[in-house]
Amino acid sequence: MGFQTYTAVLLSAFGISAWALPEQTAIDQQLASVKLQRESVQKQMVAIRKTSPKPLLITSAPAPIAMPITALQPVAISVAMPLWAAPQMDCPPIEEAEAEELINAAAAKQTLSPALLRSVIKHESAFRPCAISVKGAQGLMQLMPSTAEQFGVIDPFDPKQNIRGGAAFLRQLLNRYGGDLKLALSAYNAGAGRVEASGGVPDLLETQSYVGSILGDLGINEEPSIPETNPPN
Repeated sequence: MGFQTYTAVLLSAFGISAWALPEQTAIDQQLASVKLQRESVQKQMVAIRKTSPKPLLITSAPAPIAMPITALQPVAISVAMPLWAAPQMDCPPIEEAEAEELINAAAAKQTLSPALLRSVIKHESAFRPCAISVKGAQGLMQLMPSTAEQFGVIDPFDPKQNIRGGAAFLRQLLNRYGGDLKLALSAYNAGAGRVEASGGVPDLLETQSYVGSILGDLGINEEPSIPETNPPN
C-alpha cells in the first residue's frame, strides 16, 4: 500500500474526504498571501505619512462660468424703472441760488414763510437732495414715500418736486392744527398720530429739539401761530 493510499484510508476513517486536504491547503495559502499584502500596504502608508508634511488634498476644478459677467455688458434700463430708485447716499448740498428760487416759489404757493421752509430743509437734510433716512424718508424735505405719492411727487430726489411736496405737506399740517406751528412741526417730525396721542408736542427729545431749533431760526419765542389758508391753485 502506497503512502497516498494509506493517507486516504486514514482520512476516510475519520470521515474526511481525501480531496479536502489539498483544497484546504490552497485556501490557507491564499489567506496568508492576502495577509502579507495587507501588511505591505500598511507599511507603505506609514512611510508616506512620515515623508509627506501634509496630506494631499484633491480638489475639483472650478466649474466654468455659464454666462458672461453682466457688469461688462450694456445694461438696458426699462422706462418703467425709476432712475432715482437707488440714489447715492451722500452728495453736495444744492446750490444756494437754486435753493432760494425753489423755496420762494413753493412758499408763495402755499402761503408760507420762506424762512420756515429754509429752516425745515436745513434740519431735515442739510440741503442734500440725495439724503435718505433710516426710516426711508427721502430728499431735501425728507418725504416718506406715501407722503410723496399723496402730493404728486414722482421723483423725491428732484429738488423742485421735493420742496413743492414738502411745502404742501407742511401747509396741510398747519391747516389741520389751526395754524399752530409747534404742532405742525411736531407732526412733520414725529407723525400726526403721536401729536394727537400726546395732546401736544410729543415727549420725545428729538422732536422737542427739532421744534425748538426751527423756532429759534425764525426768532420765535412765544406760542407761534400761522393762519389757516387755502393755497391758490
